[in-house]
Amino acid sequence: MENKNLKKELVRVVKTSEGGEVKMDITGKINGRGAYICPTIECLDNAIKGKKISRSLETEISDEVYRSLKDVLMEEIGKKENTFK
Repeated sequence: MENKNLKKELVRVVKTSEGGEVKMDITGKINGRGAYICPTIECLDNAIKGKKISRSLETEISDEVYRSLKDVLMEEIGKKENTFK
């Protein structure tokens, strides 16, 4: 039960079953192969530098896709910060 609670605090990056598109899965419900990271830009940057996401998803990820993932994550962080104000 404790692992499920921890998992909810993470952000999922998924390679979709249909077409193999790589994107941020905020809901955690998109079908496909997933990798979890902590919801900070630093975690995403470290995962990109170490090619950890591409290794987990078993696919090469372009710089454009990484920029898109970062944009989505920054938007989600902004939403959460506004919720607590």
